[in-house]
Amino acid sequence: MSDIVSETVPPQKRPFSMPQGLGQLIPAAVFLLLLFNLPILMMLGWSIGPEGDAFKHYAALAKGSVYMKVLGNTMYIAVLTTLACCVLGYPLAYWMWRLSPRGQMIALGLVVLTFWISILVRTYAWIVVLGNDGIVNRTLKYLGLTENSVAFLYNQVGVIIGTTNVLLPFLVLPLFAAMLKLDKRVLQAAESMGASPSTIFFRIFFPLTIPALAAGAILVFILTLGFFITPAILGGGRVPMIANMLDTLVNRMPRWELAAAISTALLVFTLVFYAAYQWVEKKSRIQ
Repeated sequence: MSDIVSETVPPQKRPFSMPQGLGQLIPAAVFLLLLFNLPILMMLGWSIGPEGDAFKHYAALAKGSVYMKVLGNTMYIAVLTTLACCVLGYPLAYWMWRLSPRGQMIALGLVVLTFWISILVRTYAWIVVLGNDGIVNRTLKYLGLTENSVAFLYNQVGVIIGTTNVLLPFLVLPLFAAMLKLDKRVLQAAESMGASPSTIFFRIFFPLTIPALAAGAILVFILTLGFFITPAILGGGRVPMIANMLDTLVNRMPRWELAAAISTALLVFTLVFYAAYQWVEKKSRIQ
């Protein structure tokens, strides 16, 4: 009887207690809110403008041929840089995958070593290599391939070369990691059934690594959209990109509201491509 009564009596309400670890997360959340989220909200407010003039800065952005030209030029350079990273990065990652474990560690260390060198230093190094009296032009003249110096700098070619050099590890490292996860027994089974090495590569290995390659390409494309140092130095002010235009609008003109509208448009583009990157990366993990 006492057991029945105890079951019918509702349990006593426990006092509210803070989830474990929440107190440690609050300072980090406040830090992110004040230093990251709040500036973004302020930027969105500046881009919209006061009441009655809402979205006039976006209209000026759409009507301004100069701004649209810079946006188009940035997209063009980002696409070419992404293609260059794919063309150079996939063979490099594949070569690293074919090495012995010790060779893979050495090659991986050489790739990671590039992160220890400042982007500014690496960018200025290209001036020594690609300048009119640089290593490349001297070699071309010595071989008799050209009489005059080839203009590699202060144009789109120099910007793409420098940007590709900086962003190539961002494609190689995740692609190499995806290749290491492949089950080699699948390749060995195809080889035991008489498939040639080229058939194994193009019909088995390459299709299995396409999602990782696509994810790395989207990541490189996103990073190229906001590049500032490399276009400013190797472009010499002749290759305008979004980041350089924002620097002009903020520090020289200044037109903060228009800069906020351009930044918002760039943020939307980045979020769209980031969502695509997450989707492709999820597909690559499933495979």
